[in-house]
Amino acid sequence: MEAIKIVTLGLADEIFAVEAEMVQEILDPVPITQVPNADPFVSGLINVRGKVMPLADPHVRFGMPTPPPSIDTRIVVVEVEHHGERINVGLLADKVYEVAEVTRQSMVDPPKLGMRWKPEFLQGIGKRGEEFMAIVNLAGLLGLNEVGTEAGAADARASR
Repeated sequence: MEAIKIVTLGLADEIFAVEAEMVQEILDPVPITQVPNADPFVSGLINVRGKVMPLADPHVRFGMPTPPPSIDTRIVVVEVEHHGERINVGLLADKVYEVAEVTRQSMVDPPKLGMRWKPEFLQGIGKRGEEFMAIVNLAGLLGLNEVGTEAGAADARASR
């Protein structure tokens, strides 16, 4: 059974996971520079040891209210590929729980009916013990594959 390492995190009352190999570090909250007229999903920038990166709020994409910061709030820095370049993005999380393993066999596709979230935001649903968790598709969540974004528009032109 092939297992993947995941980092589990909380958003509101839900448990989500991202593949651990994409996680660069987990930070305590840092000052956020708001960007005027930016998309609410990526409305700010953070400075991590001299490197400026966008801060994305998954609450916005998942249609959840963003709670005020708490003692458990963290920023999960992930590395994603965009136009053949590796970039770092901070993801705001209410809480980071643990690094765990799930087997690919225990993962299922998101249900087509009754889901509150767009299927392109999820890689699948995993189960650990009796708990279900939504395993995030970072490229889908960050909009790296959408038509209308720079990457999506280039993909659409290339497929013509």
